Formats: sequence, C-alpha cells, structure tokens
Amino acid sequence: MEPILATFEKPGDEKCKHLKALFLKGFVDGKPVTKMLVDGGAAVNIMPYAMLRKLGKSSEDLTKTDMMLKDFEGVISPAVGALCVDLTIGSKTLPTTFFVINGKGSYSLLLGRDWIHANCCIPSTMHQCLIQWIGDVVEVVATDSSFRIASAEACEESYEKVRYFSSQAWETKFLKVADYEISLSSAIGSTNES
Repeated sequence: MEPILATFEKPGDEKCKHLKALFLKGFVDGKPVTKMLVDGGAAVNIMPYAMLRKLGKSSEDLTKTDMMLKDFEGVISPAVGALCVDLTIGSKTLPTTFFVINGKGSYSLLLGRDWIHANCCIPSTMHQCLIQWIGDVVEVVATDSSFRIASAEACEESYEKVRYFSSQAWETKFLKVADYEISLSSAIGSTNES
C-alpha cells in the first residue's frame, strides 16, 4: 500500500503574516473543550488544575507522579499528578495523558510533542490547521476561532493583526522596530566603557 500524501499550499502574503498560536477545540471524555494549545516546544501535555475541576474531577482522580516540570522561565515545579483521558480532536479519539499543574495559562489544555507524535499529526501555525491521519484518510482540522488572545501590551492590540517580527523593519501602535545595529559599548548590560 502506498503512503497517503498531505500537502500544504503556500499561503498568500496576508495569510502568513500573523503571530497566532494554534488553538483547537474538541472533547475530553465527551465534554466539549475549547482553547487547546498545540505547542511543539512542550515535551508533555499539560492541564491546569482549574481545568481538571471544570471536567468534574479532583485530586483523587489523579495518578501520583514524581514528574518535575520546567516552565518557560526555567522554574522547576512538581506536577500535581497525571490524568489519562479520551481526547477527541476532529474525528479522532486517543487516550491522552496530561500532567496537572497548579499554574494558569492562556489555554485550557496544552498539547505537547507527546500528543503530536502519538497522534502522528502535523500542526501548522502558519496555515492555522492540524493535519492528521485516521487510518488511510487525511483529515484537516481547522483552528478554534471562537476567541481571541490579546497581547500583554498596554494598548491591548490583538496578535491576530500583528505581522511577524523577523526579516523586516516596521511599526505599529504598540511596537516600534528599527533596522539598526547596537554597538558593543552601548548594548544593554555591556561593561565596555569606551
């Protein structure tokens, strides 16, 4: 049997100039869940404790674990426990293990490489979709567009309207980027006093 191919079309200029993360919606043990962040930078799947409670579960439902997790600031903290659920995205359901944390995030669930690789799927932040195989059939799952994430900047611009930062000099209301070099003597934190 020949492998089934899935291809991405090159997006037009306006479709690729965004900083949107890939959020999906689906079901956890049959209950609808939105704001599931697909993050290829995370090794494991994360569930905030508040989401555990929204699913009608408690600490007694968790499997004890000695897993230590490092957040994006490098702070290491223990997982509260682990929870295995049936996670449905699109028309595919997989048993998925989440490490429960006490922290909060801009997501209800974080799907890391553990889920991405177990699901044999291809997430694309550029195309704002997820490609997954169900047997020999390719399914394209669109992003969850039921909400917006605002930036942390004072003017509360949405990242949905922000173009990418790299490879250009540009300006918006909340961010100014100039095309210039910083000399070593004036770089922040420099001890060079010439």
